[in-house]
Amino acid sequence: MYSASAFFLHPSQVKSDSLYRRIYAVVKKIPRGKVASYGQVARIAGLERHARMVGYALHALSESDVENVPWQRVINAQGYISIRSNPLAAKIQRKFLEHEGVEFDHRDKVDFKKFGWKK
Repeated sequence: MYSASAFFLHPSQVKSDSLYRRIYAVVKKIPRGKVASYGQVARIAGLERHARMVGYALHALSESDVENVPWQRVINAQGYISIRSNPLAAKIQRKFLEHEGVEFDHRDKVDFKKFGWKK
C-alpha cells in the first residue's frame, strides 16, 4: 500500500529551487531531436510520480534560463504537446521541435519509439 507522502510533496518543497535545478539538469541532457515525457524527467530527477512538478518548473523558467534549458523537448506521455493557457506557446514549441528534426504525425503526435529519449 502506498502512503499519501508517496504521491504528494510537502508544500515547502513545491517551490524549492534545488528541486527545480534537478529538473533543469535532466532537461538539459535531452539531446537535440529527441523528446522526453514529464514523467520520465521527474523519474530521472528522483521525483517519481511528480510529473506535474516538471511542468511547474518549466513554466517557472526565467528568461535567461529559457535560453539554456531546452524546455521544448518535454511533452506529455501520449506524445502530444501539452495544452497551455497560451495557444501560441504550443505553436512555438512545435516549431522548435520541428527545427530540431522531430516529426509530428497527422494527429499532431510525436512517435516516442522514433524520437523518444532513451535514458
